[in-house]
Amino acid sequence: MTDSFIPFNRPYLTGREFEYMREAANSGQLAGDGPFTRRCHTWLERTVGCRRALLTHSCTGALEMAALLAEVGPGDEIVMPSYTFVSTANAFALRGATPVFVDIRPDTLNIDESLVEAALGPRTRVIVPVHYAGVACEMDAITAIAATRGLLVIEDAAQALGSRYRGHAVGALGHLAVTSFHETKNIISGEGGALLVNDERFAARAEIVREKGTDRTRYMRGEIDKYSWVDLGSSFLPGELMAAFLAAQVEVAAAITSQRLDVWTAYYERFGDLAARELIRRPVVPGHCDHNAHMFYVLVPDPAARKRVLEALNAEGIHAVFHYVPLHSSRAGRRFGRTVGDMRHTRSVSQRLIRLPLWVGMRPSDVDRIVEAVGRAIEP
Repeated sequence: MTDSFIPFNRPYLTGREFEYMREAANSGQLAGDGPFTRRCHTWLERTVGCRRALLTHSCTGALEMAALLAEVGPGDEIVMPSYTFVSTANAFALRGATPVFVDIRPDTLNIDESLVEAALGPRTRVIVPVHYAGVACEMDAITAIAATRGLLVIEDAAQALGSRYRGHAVGALGHLAVTSFHETKNIISGEGGALLVNDERFAARAEIVREKGTDRTRYMRGEIDKYSWVDLGSSFLPGELMAAFLAAQVEVAAAITSQRLDVWTAYYERFGDLAARELIRRPVVPGHCDHNAHMFYVLVPDPAARKRVLEALNAEGIHAVFHYVPLHSSRAGRRFGRTVGDMRHTRSVSQRLIRLPLWVGMRPSDVDRIVEAVGRAIEP
């Protein structure tokens, strides 16, 4: 065991977070939708190109807002990948809708767009592409299917803020989108997320849903003389301290992405030999996608190899992890959802994927050490 521990994640601080949090506290407004929240909204709308951005207390909250706006209910169906975080399915299952799970592509690990059509039924209302590891799904095909069938597309861009698809920002391609500022993401506020509205039909109602079903936002803008309960909703706002922390992050978002890309590229290049010998497989990024270096993973040959590599890395003071247990195979997934197809890629990937440390401040020597440790463990 080495004395130098390499954590899986180390939250990055820009140096202005606490300055802005003190400023927010001194202003006398700690509840949501203060000046720092508005600053973050403006940044998101400018960066993504969405019509409206609304900060939320979590990406889970943003997904729940999207489900409310989509007006899904019992009997409705949502097509989505099984290889994703539980919140993607939970948001719709909470409304009584049924998640319909389809397999992922073996290259990008995103939803296989060629399988979506077969999963559609008379009660399908929404397609939810999840941009895994910051690499965009094949959105042209997905949005074309949705347009033909009159369906909504809600992008789960929790991992993909700053990524692009054919030159367009991820998060601006569906009717609605969500993103995350959890401490494991590139741009962080500890917890936190945002709903991104691209279809103007949802903009006004999104404000109401976010404010507990009231028209309080219009009241705060001076558009009405009192506010009241007008729709379903909940308390989705983050406090102003969280927004102040986030404001310091978004100011240097481009630099954060650049530094993460440097680490990602170092991994990719250093793993070239093991990949050429087919001992591991590196991430695949299509040429028409620009990713944000959210994650670097490797795929090893089988579950036994993964167990061996993870144990070896842990023994050397390197914190690496696997990822999702597929939702379709989980107890709740079997209860609340249904599956279309054999899910062979989802099942295989879930048993072979290893996520490696990636954070701003990692040194080239850290990458070298990790790659060498993987190599020693995976060699036959």
